[in-house]
Order: sequence, then structure tokens, then C-alpha cells
Amino acid sequence: MAEIQNPLTAPLPAEVPLPDAPLVRVIGQVRFPPVLSLEKREFIAPFQEAIRSTYPVLRPEQTQGIVLGPQGVAPGPKQIAWRFSDVDGGWRVSVTPEFVAIETTSYTSRDDFLKRLRFVLDAFAEHVEPALVQRLGVRYIDRVTGDALADIGKLVRQEVLGIVALPFSEHARHSLTETIFALPESKEQLLARWGKVPAGATVDPNAIEPIAEPSWVLDIDMFCNEEHPFVPEEIVNTARRFAERLYTLFRWAVTNDFLRRYGGKP
Repeated sequence: MAEIQNPLTAPLPAEVPLPDAPLVRVIGQVRFPPVLSLEKREFIAPFQEAIRSTYPVLRPEQTQGIVLGPQGVAPGPKQIAWRFSDVDGGWRVSVTPEFVAIETTSYTSRDDFLKRLRFVLDAFAEHVEPALVQRLGVRYIDRVTGDALADIGKLVRQEVLGIVALPFSEHARHSLTETIFALPESKEQLLARWGKVPAGATVDPNAIEPIAEPSWVLDIDMFCNEEHPFVPEEIVNTARRFAERLYTLFRWAVTNDFLRRYGGKP
């Protein structure tokens, strides 16, 4: 196919499956006005029953909330997060009084991810009945490690390499580029972060676990903060469009060598 010139507007490229993809996590999150009853076990129980055949493991956690005020982000009251996962732990559904999310470290395809998202949202709409969506986000995180890291200059395009392309890049321990794009003629935004991360470090402890070796991370997140009714079919249709735009950006950022390195046939 022709080279992608503008990943924010280009048509969706033909998908190239990567059997050995370095995709470490995919997340879909829907935020809504607070439903304080979600702190109570008896309120979350019907939702648990609706998804328990697929996500039978429940591990409640206390999480730190945040408050956005005149001084910026500040710690808020602690909240309970209900964590439902499958037996293998590759898929997890999280519910708090302010959001429902699905995430996986065992991603196989866009269709499978969106099917699972729809299953969760249908159950949530039936048993919790949130009125509005305040924010929808879809996020993909790739991490290059090992021998591939030494070849990163061949695996991603020059515009993405940044300081890693320089002759003295071996002395760089941490180098991260972060850009927020406003999508043309819409209220949607796309956050792209990429760069080198040292061993034992992370750019987001909630999504990217530290590992015992250096790595190169491509973290892309598309989201919209516009309010609209909580309708699962419409949410999933928008999430599909987000995932397709993120894939287009991914294909712009990586080379054919990257695709071949991870088992693809471009």
C-alpha cells in the first residue's frame, strides 16, 4: 500500500496480523457521572452475575481518587474498584463509581476486543443504568525489548525515533516524546507517547509494569470528553472508530521491518 502521509486523516490500512506482537496492554474505558451506590456490594452483585461466566474472579481494591480544582490535580477520597477477571488473568473488567473499563494483556483482534466491550457495556447498562457518557477512551501500548531494541532504528520511522536516532543515543537512559493531537473537524483527541524507558521504570504504573531491562514504548490513546447518552451500541461504534484511527497511527509509526520482526507479512 502507499505510505501513510497523515495518520489523523488517512483511510484505515489493510490489517497485517502480528502473531508475536509486542502489544502489552489494550484498554477501553467509559467514564460517567458518579454512581455512589457502586461502592456497595449489593448494588454491584447483579452486574457481577451478568458477567461472571466470562469473568469469574473478583478482587476488590481500594484506589485513590482525584479531584480537578483551581490548583490542578489533587488527591481525592479513596474509592473501591471492583476488578473482575477471567481465570487466566489475561482479561480484566474494572468498575468504580465513575468508570467502567475493560483491559487485556491477551489481545487477539479488534473484533474480539470490541465484542467483549459490548458484552460488558450491555450488562452495565442493564444493571447500573448510567445516564451519560462523559469520556470514552481507547488505548494501545506496545513495548519493544531485547534484540529488537538494538534494531529500533530500522523498526520505526525516523520522525518517531527522536534522540534515539543520534550517534550518542546509547548514553540516553530515558527519552520520551508526548504529543496531543486534536482530530480535524471533531472534538476527539489523540495522545501519542513514544520513547526509550530504562530498566525498572515506567511512564504509567497503572498500565505499564516496570521490567528488568530497557525498552522502547509506543503508547497511543484516543479519547473524547463530550457528553452523550450511555447507549452501548453507539459507544462500541465510536470505540471501533477510535481503534481504527489508532491502528492507522501505529502503521504510520512502524516500518515493514517492524511488521516482519513480529511475524507479519506486509
